[in-house]
This record gives sequence, structure tokens and C-alpha cells, in this order.
Amino acid sequence: MKIMLAVDGSDQSYEAVLALKYFARADRLILLHVLNVPRPAYPMMMPEVAEELYHGLERSMREDGERLLDRTQSLFPPHAGLAVRTLRIGSPAEVIATMVEEEQIDLVILGARGLGPIKERVFGSISHRVLTLASCSKLIVNGPVKTMRQVLLLLQGTDDAEAAVRFLQSMPFREPPSLRLLTVVPSVRRPWTVEAETAERLEGQALEGANGFVETVAARVRVLGYQAEGRAVLGTPVEAILAEAQRLRSDLILMRSRGRKGAIRFVLGSVSHAVLHKMPCPVLVMH
Repeated sequence: MKIMLAVDGSDQSYEAVLALKYFARADRLILLHVLNVPRPAYPMMMPEVAEELYHGLERSMREDGERLLDRTQSLFPPHAGLAVRTLRIGSPAEVIATMVEEEQIDLVILGARGLGPIKERVFGSISHRVLTLASCSKLIVNGPVKTMRQVLLLLQGTDDAEAAVRFLQSMPFREPPSLRLLTVVPSVRRPWTVEAETAERLEGQALEGANGFVETVAARVRVLGYQAEGRAVLGTPVEAILAEAQRLRSDLILMRSRGRKGAIRFVLGSVSHAVLHKMPCPVLVMH
């Protein structure tokens, strides 16, 4: 598996480094820091002066970036091996997405600094833009990574199941975690539902089918060498996921990104975006 670790010097960025401890040794590991060098914003400044200021700032940021890469690499777990260090100039999310294509990266690891839900959904944080732009799996680290023993795997359909099996087949974890597979069945109880008995029967049938689905997937995952159990619950996705993550004290949430694309997705959000805001542990979004 090819892994890219993108760092910016934030606390969450250093926690992302520590997350390497729980993943198998990468076939190729790239350590990336992106220099988002601002242009002088003085329209009356002579072009030559503006260019000199820009290059002076770039040199200073490069020196800081090299020190950051030194400090980051010193935190690598012993099994991580040597990393290819890279400094690039540009918009961080766009640079990360471009390098994913160039290097055929399988997993990007980065910290989520958190701008607050409103600002982040409208303008997009780096982690959210990477989530949308990068064509690979993404681990978004939003806080301390203490261990990775209990993983909550979210499934919404057969596409999610196939993505999960493909990801787990690659044996990404250094030690196989225990997996709880969860699917959320929407309640059919609406204001216009006249007969509660009918609603209860429909919900029961839906839960029975969903439990059969997650148990079938769990059986496939167990064949791969993981401990896995399946469970279906009634409710709304984000609330049900949060409740299950808290109940299990999950160390990681594993899910597949679904929902809207582009600008509409940033404004309205998808389940994966909402999960990133509210979950008490890192989230790995499978490609």
C-alpha cells in the first residue's frame, strides 16, 4: 500500500503522524508539506519589489518546512521505514489531490484542524476538500489516536460492502482490529402513517433484511482474518452512528464517502462530512 502523510505543523497533524503506528509498513511512504505562499497584496507596489518579497517569503517558508519535515520524521514509528520527503508550493488540497494521481497513492493521512461546522461546510477546510478531491482512501485525524483496536465499519449497501472488503483485503492495519459492521435503517414512522402496526411490521422486515446483509458481509470479513460482527439499527444515520461509536468506544470509523459532488456537497454536506464534525475518533473514508 502506498501512503502519503500530509503535515502542516498543527497538533492534529502530529497526531496523524502517530497514526502510522497502527498501519502496516507502506510499500512507499511520502511525507508531504505544502507551502501556500501568499502574494503581496499591495497594488501600488512595483512588480520587481513584489517579486523580491514573494521569493524572500518563499525561502523562509521552505526553511520552516524543512524543519517541520525533520521534526515530523523524528516521530515516525520504527516500522514505518524511510519516507520520500516532498515540499511543494500551491493550494494544499489541490496539491495533495494531484500527488495522489501522480504517485498512485492508496491512502492519504492528514489532520483535521476544524474551522467550525458552518464555515467549514460553506468554504471547505483542507481535510474536507481532500475528502472530495482525492481519488484514494483518506484517514482524517481529528484528535489523539490512542489505539486502533475497535473499528466501526459503516455500510449502506453492496457498493459499501465491496469497497470495505477490497480495503480490508489489502491488510492495511499492522494488527487486525475487531470490527463492528453497522447499517442504519430509516424509520418508516411518519406523520402520515396511519397504522402503527403496519409501520412496526415494515420496520421489522427492513431490520431483518439489513441484519442478514451485514452478517453476510461480516462472514466475508472474518474469512480475511478479522473478528467481525454485524448489527442493523433503526434511526437517522449520523445520530445512530454517533450513538454506536460512543457505546463501543470506537477507535476508528471506517466508511465510504457517498453523497453530492462539488460545490453543492460543500454547502449541504453528506453523511461522511457530518460524521467528521461530530465523531469522537478518527475517520477513514474508503475509496
